[in-house]
Amino acid sequence: MVEACQKVLFVDAATGYYRMQRYRVGDFFGPVDLGLHLSGRFNSLNIGTGLLAGSIFPGSNRLVFTGFSPCWGGFFVSSMGGAALVFENLGINMVSIVGTARTPSVLVLNRQGSEEIEVELQAVDLPRVWREGRTGVYALLDHVFERFSPRYQTAPRILATGPAALASDIGAICSVPVENGKLTFVDTWAGRGGFGTKLLKEHGIAAVIYGGSFVDEDFRDRRVADEWFQQRYQKKLAAKDFEATTKYRFDPKFHTGGTFGVNYATVKGAMLSFNSSSIHWDEAQRIDVHERLVLAHYLRQFNEETIRPKKQHTCGEPCAAVCKKMHGPFKKDYEPYQTMGPQCGIFDQRGAERLNHHADAYGFDAISVGGVLSWMLECLHEGLLTPEELGVSDRPAFTPAGFAAEADSAHNAELGCQLLDGIVAGRGHLRLDQGARRRARHLAREKGRQVMDLFVYTAFARKGWMVPNQYWTPGALAPMPMMGKYYMFYGQEFVPPRELGRMNAERLRRELILDNLGMCRFHRAWAEDMLPEVVESLFGLRDTFMRGIEVTASRINSRNASVFWESERSIDWVHLFLQRKRDVEGNQDPELGRWLDRFSADKHAAALDYWYEMHKGAHESLREF
Repeated sequence: MVEACQKVLFVDAATGYYRMQRYRVGDFFGPVDLGLHLSGRFNSLNIGTGLLAGSIFPGSNRLVFTGFSPCWGGFFVSSMGGAALVFENLGINMVSIVGTARTPSVLVLNRQGSEEIEVELQAVDLPRVWREGRTGVYALLDHVFERFSPRYQTAPRILATGPAALASDIGAICSVPVENGKLTFVDTWAGRGGFGTKLLKEHGIAAVIYGGSFVDEDFRDRRVADEWFQQRYQKKLAAKDFEATTKYRFDPKFHTGGTFGVNYATVKGAMLSFNSSSIHWDEAQRIDVHERLVLAHYLRQFNEETIRPKKQHTCGEPCAAVCKKMHGPFKKDYEPYQTMGPQCGIFDQRGAERLNHHADAYGFDAISVGGVLSWMLECLHEGLLTPEELGVSDRPAFTPAGFAAEADSAHNAELGCQLLDGIVAGRGHLRLDQGARRRARHLAREKGRQVMDLFVYTAFARKGWMVPNQYWTPGALAPMPMMGKYYMFYGQEFVPPRELGRMNAERLRRELILDNLGMCRFHRAWAEDMLPEVVESLFGLRDTFMRGIEVTASRINSRNASVFWESERSIDWVHLFLQRKRDVEGNQDPELGRWLDRFSADKHAAALDYWYEMHKGAHESLREF
C-alpha cells in the first residue's frame, strides 16, 4: 500500500509569506474534509484536488473550492471541471489562502520539474483591465494569460473573477482550458457559493495562474482498473464510463444530449418558467408552453445548432462525456439557460445567449443571479416595482398568452442586461453587496410583503440565501446545511418529508464521496460505488475513508442553520408540487393525501410541519456516533 500525504501550500495574501504543510492520508482524504478543517481554523479559501487527480479515471480532475460562503453564510463546496489536471502539475494537493492583499493582485504559482514551487503576488489595475477587450472576467483572463503565460513551459490555467465579485455576494470564479497556446471559449465555473467574492473581497486576489511540469506517480494502470470494473460491472472502465455518461454526451432515446437537451426534452409540465409563476397554472397551460416555446423553438435551436453538428468539448480533461455543449463562444448548460431562459421569460437562444454572456462577463453565479433577475422581472410585470425604480427602460413580456418567442425573448433579455448593469453599478434597489435576501427584506418593508413573496430562495442563518436548483421538487428547497448543489434528493416522485430528509442526508454522503476525491458527479453511476474500493486498493483505507465521510457529513450538518421558507412562492413551490402529484399524475398515496388535507386546512402551518419533518429526517441521519 502507498503511504501518502496531502501537501498544502499556505499563502498569506497580506504579506506574500508562504509555507508548506503535510497532512497524512487517513487523517484527511481530500479537499472537502481537509478544507473543512482549515476553514474552521483560518477562515481560509481552499483550492484543492482529489487524490486521484491525474489518474486514469475519467472525471477525476475537478478542482474543489471550500470555505465559508459569502452568500450562504455556512461552509460550502464548489467545484470546477478539468482544472485540477494542470493544478496537479504543481506537485501539491491544495493551496489555502489567508490574509488580504493590500491591492488587487494576481497569485502566480509555478513549478518547473523538481524545483521548489514559485509563489508570487503581482498587483493588477483591476478597473482598467475589466473595461478592456472582452470586458470583465474574460478581459482578466486575457490580461493574465498575456502577462504571465510566457513564464510557463507547459500550458497554465487561470482562475479569474469579475465585477460581480465586488458588487455582490455571488461572484463566481471562471477558468478555461488552454489549447494550442490560446485560451478557449469553453468556460468552466466554480459558481455556487460566491467564492469569487470571497477570493477578491476577503483576500484581495483577482486571479490565480498556475501550472508546472512536476511529475509524480499517478495511478495509470488501465489493466488493473479494467479488472476492478470487470469484477463489478462485467465491463471495462471505458465501456462502463461511456454508458454512465450517455445523458451528457448524446442520448439516442431523446435525440439530444447534455443537461440542456435531455432535461428540456423530458421535463414537460414540470418545467418552471416566468419566475416559477408557472406552478400556479393548470397542467394544460404548462404543457402548451413547453411544447410551443421549448420543444418547437428553444430546444429545436439547440439541437440544430449544437447537437447535430456535434459542437461539444470537454472541460479540459480526457472524458467521454464531452458535456460542454457549444454554439460559437456560448456554452449551453441547463441551469444557467433555465434561470436566464424560461424563468426570465426567454425562450430563444439568441436572447438567452445575450443575457447569459452578459452575466458571465460580469462573473456572476449564473443560477443565483438568474433567480434574482426573474424575481425582479416579475415584480416589474406585477407593478410592484416600476421601471424607473429599477433603472430599466420598460416592463417585461411576462405572460405566456401570445408570447412571441423571438421578439419577446429579446425584449426580456435586454431588460435583464439593464438589471445586471444596475446591480454591478450598485444602483438603488439593485444594490446587492449584502445579498438578495437582505435586499428583499428592505423592499418588503418599503413596498410591501408581496415583493419578497415572489422571490424563490432558501434561507440560512442571518443573511444566507440560495436560489434553488432548477427542478420542481421539495428537495430543492430542503433545510439542508449546504443548498444550491446536489446534496439533496431531487427526484420527481412523492416522498414523505421525514423520509425525504433521510434521503437528503444519504445524498449528502454520496456526493461527499465524489467531491472529497475530486470526481465529477456526471460519472456518479459508477464512481459512488467504485471509489471506496479504489481507495482500498490503493491505500488500504476503505473503512477509514467511509468513516471519514460520515464524520465530515455530520460536522457539516452541525452547522445547519437553515431557516423556514420566508417567501410565499417558496411555500407554494412545495404545496403545488404535492398537488400536481395527486391531481395530474394520479398518485393516491394516503400519506400524500393527508399532507394535502393539511395544506388545504392551513397552508402555512402545514408548510412549517413539512419543513421540520425534512429537517428531522436529515438530523437523525447525520448524527456522529
